[in-house]
Amino acid sequence: MELRRKIDQMLAYFKSHPSSLVRASVGVSLVIAGVLGPFLPVLGLWMVPMGLVLLSVDFPVARRLSAYLLNCWVSVKGLWRGKNSG
Repeated sequence: MELRRKIDQMLAYFKSHPSSLVRASVGVSLVIAGVLGPFLPVLGLWMVPMGLVLLSVDFPVARRLSAYLLNCWVSVKGLWRGKNSG
């Protein structure tokens, strides 16, 4: 679970930041930019999970959503690897 460990490290870093307003504004900005990612060349869908991780520090709804998406990603990744190995 390398991805989980990295996300836990990022959460620990952002929890130590004193301003929740900064975390919330950057998190919302990342989610919005990630949604616009397919239409704009510089932005990407990677910004949505990063924004959810930032928002999950302060908001339980974002915490549940990011955990759900992480579990979905792990299961899809496992299915894909299992399909390609056989």
